[in-house]
Amino acid sequence: MEFKFSHYKIYLLLFTVICWSCNKDLNLVSQDSITDATFWKTGNDFKLAANNLYNGLDRFGEEDTESDIAFNVPNSVSNGNLQPSETSDQWNTSYGYIRSANKIIEKGAGTQDADIKRYVAEAKFFRAWYYWKLLRIYGGIPLITKVLSIGDPELFTPRGSRMATTDMILKDLDEAKEDLPLQSDLSSPDIGRISKGAAFALSARVALFEGTWEKFRGETGAARYLDKAIASSGEVISGGAYALYTGNGAQSYRYLFLEPGDDSKESILDRRFARNILGQDAPYMYDQDGYNPTRKLADMYLDKNGLPITASGTVFHGYSTFISEYQDRDPRMTMTMIIPGTLTNRVFYPVTKVANWPDKPQRNFNTGYMLYKYMSEDPIANNSGRLGDASLFDFDRHLIRYAEVLLIYAEALFEKNGVISDNDLDLSVNKLRDRVNMPHLTNAFVAANGLDMRTELRRERTVELALEGFRYDDIRRWKTAETELLQDIKGIKISGTDWATRAPYSDPVYLSKVDANGFLIAEKDRKFDPAKDYLQPLPTKEVAFYTANGKTLEQNPGW
Repeated sequence: MEFKFSHYKIYLLLFTVICWSCNKDLNLVSQDSITDATFWKTGNDFKLAANNLYNGLDRFGEEDTESDIAFNVPNSVSNGNLQPSETSDQWNTSYGYIRSANKIIEKGAGTQDADIKRYVAEAKFFRAWYYWKLLRIYGGIPLITKVLSIGDPELFTPRGSRMATTDMILKDLDEAKEDLPLQSDLSSPDIGRISKGAAFALSARVALFEGTWEKFRGETGAARYLDKAIASSGEVISGGAYALYTGNGAQSYRYLFLEPGDDSKESILDRRFARNILGQDAPYMYDQDGYNPTRKLADMYLDKNGLPITASGTVFHGYSTFISEYQDRDPRMTMTMIIPGTLTNRVFYPVTKVANWPDKPQRNFNTGYMLYKYMSEDPIANNSGRLGDASLFDFDRHLIRYAEVLLIYAEALFEKNGVISDNDLDLSVNKLRDRVNMPHLTNAFVAANGLDMRTELRRERTVELALEGFRYDDIRRWKTAETELLQDIKGIKISGTDWATRAPYSDPVYLSKVDANGFLIAEKDRKFDPAKDYLQPLPTKEVAFYTANGKTLEQNPGW
């Protein structure tokens, strides 16, 4: 059961325990249930406690709709209409798991038992993970490092600074990695548990985030975090425990995100699923509103020669036909979004039995683009939620994968030094290009074609990690959200193309929703206030609780 953290619930729980304990003669050691007096004795006890921390790992979602590369319905985070709310699932859930992690850490303090130390290390990793989930959207937050009791002054801990929060996360990860196993040392039943590599990789992610956040705001300390990102990602690369998935040849990028990619050497941390054991509703939502790529994402993919589609000499074929913009492009484009006319296997709903059906070539009516990434070739897995049985869903969500570590290494090096060598490009982003048979990124190529290395590194990150939930964080840490999120969300080109002859785009209502160049406008009049929108508002109920007790929980600026 998830523990939903709030001050009110803690007080209620403590009040109940205190009243129950008023009888001094009460035997506090239960004879028929697990209590603190009988638990926390063995490594297996700590393992059972640590298992709960995995329950909060991200399931499949549509996080990139908070940015500019995906769209289904208007998103209040993306379009600037977010309003403060009393409560926050992210806040409550994260602090609930932080409390659970603190309990494990406290109970295992000072132990010399190697098994117990391992699960204390897992708890430190997860405490860092859940504090990271808060840091990324709120900035500095109250740092609670013990299990709170009634009357503890830490109940009203003020917000820590961004630096203090980041440093605590990195400290937890540094300590955790000392007692975590190598990936290669995980036994078969423990595949998927936290390893040293996961601690190093999360450290690299957090350090890059904070290093670039500070750099592009002129803050001190950026270099220290960039050094940490370089060192942590470098440890993962030099360790040799991980590699890019290449098990499906030229289509490996596509199949990495489906059943064949489960437990591959590219996986550093996954949210694991298994049919009839643990599933979830409709991981791939191409029905209804969908999780749809936008024009912004589509135009980022290079041509087959490594040139932007706007560059001189590009072999880009334009937008005139249903398929022309997909031709001679970075293969990741057609492994991320469906080429119009592609037949897919799915189960229509409702059905009386499971069967393979050839899907009609169709488009969504939001952007005109359809997601191919995560569309299994198993129709049952594709439609488990629509069939009413989430347990039928089968493949894992990759939360940290080796490709991200390679991208972190390249970006951190460039942002620290202002340059990156061809050798380091070959060690990092060019491995990603090799997997999809794209030309290498080199300093000479950038110079010869009038390109910008920072732009190309950011492009590589965006297309490689497309629709995996990174874009919102990226454009905020780069401080480009104030430009990117103000722009209209656009889709396919309708005017002057084959789409103008295909319903519903041939209808006047769609023909009237295009810009001056004929591209479909899915959403306009978007807002972004750089004075406040780089951070989200703290839950107002938490702020009010502090205030009611004569304390202060500072709200984020502008909220």
